Amino acid sequence: MATTLDKLSPRQVDTLPEGFHSDGGNLYLRVKGGSRAWVYRFKDKGRVRELGLGSVKERKLKSARDLAADLRAAYADGRDPADLLRRDDKPQGMTFQQCAEALIEAKRPGWRNAKHAQQWANTLRDYAYETLGAKDPTAITIADIKAILLPMWATKTETATRVRQRIEAVLDYAAVHDLCDGTRNPARWKGMLDKVLPKPDKVRTKVHHAAAPYADLPRIMAALHDKEHVSALALRFIILTACRSGEGRGAMWDEIDLDAKLWTIPAARMKAAKPHRVPLADDAVAILRTMQEWRREACTLVFPGARGGLLSDVAVNKTLHSIAPDVTVHGFRSAFRDWAAEQTAFPARVCELCLAHGNPDKVEAAYQRSDLFAKRRELMDAWAKFCGGHGNVMHIAHAA
Repeated sequence: MATTLDKLSPRQVDTLPEGFHSDGGNLYLRVKGGSRAWVYRFKDKGRVRELGLGSVKERKLKSARDLAADLRAAYADGRDPADLLRRDDKPQGMTFQQCAEALIEAKRPGWRNAKHAQQWANTLRDYAYETLGAKDPTAITIADIKAILLPMWATKTETATRVRQRIEAVLDYAAVHDLCDGTRNPARWKGMLDKVLPKPDKVRTKVHHAAAPYADLPRIMAALHDKEHVSALALRFIILTACRSGEGRGAMWDEIDLDAKLWTIPAARMKAAKPHRVPLADDAVAILRTMQEWRREACTLVFPGARGGLLSDVAVNKTLHSIAPDVTVHGFRSAFRDWAAEQTAFPARVCELCLAHGNPDKVEAAYQRSDLFAKRRELMDAWAKFCGGHGNVMHIAHAA
């Protein structure tokens, strides 16, 4: 029996009441709740399946009929009509650069730091787009990836590793959208590039942040004490709390409880994305009281820059290098850790928690959930006394 086709008129498509209206040949118009959409309905292995073909605004009657005809032909050939739809819906003609830009926009809401998106864009612009930018993802080969990575693999290993990871992510994005074969990503390390490049840790020389010997801390702190400006006070506060530069420079007044001598850094500002309580020694509280006296009206930052915004890393480093030219701000965390290990008997876990480091032992971490705050306060008080020049070797605390 022949199937009747083209039952609906363009006017009916726009005016039919709520319901499921057949146009013939498995094509239906579904009108419900004010929406009008096309549905391809067919029986496959004894069960009824429905495939959405879009609204009548997106797909006109003739287009819906043509697509339904293609779907019927695919089914008659033994293929799944849904596969044809997936190919029909995929973005067409996207280059590697367009895929990269789309991926960055897709990931942007999940990045805590707004600079992260810019870093991705800059990395791909500087190292990948010249070779890959205009290419179809299906045309990118392992030779293309090697051409980008080989010149810097041994000399800029960290950068090269990031470039590889980001190219891999872009090609994975393209594969998800059916723009290339996801089973053979030429930028993947395992099973691909590990066969032609040495492991990064075999060619990379790990460079640590330059740190002052902890014995030099009293001299540095004394020199900073003589400087009465915001960057010097911020640097002293960073050293006394053993925090990261960005955490200290970004400290907000609503994070500070002067009476409790407590600074609570919210998860959004922490590297590990977990809130961190910092016990404040008396010297750190004194710095905060000074900044309170200098506080500008409506300013939420504890250590604001000259124009009221975030104090720059450059300003803090300039202050530091006027006293200790070859030292980094981050290196003071290393100095603190060395001092705590060599001059005190506080447990290693207490020292690591002062630095907001996670516990690498997952089993131990599952059972030890306390942040050992009381012990950390003792340790930070001892650190402040040492930095203040009260003896080069501190009181040895008894481990619990």
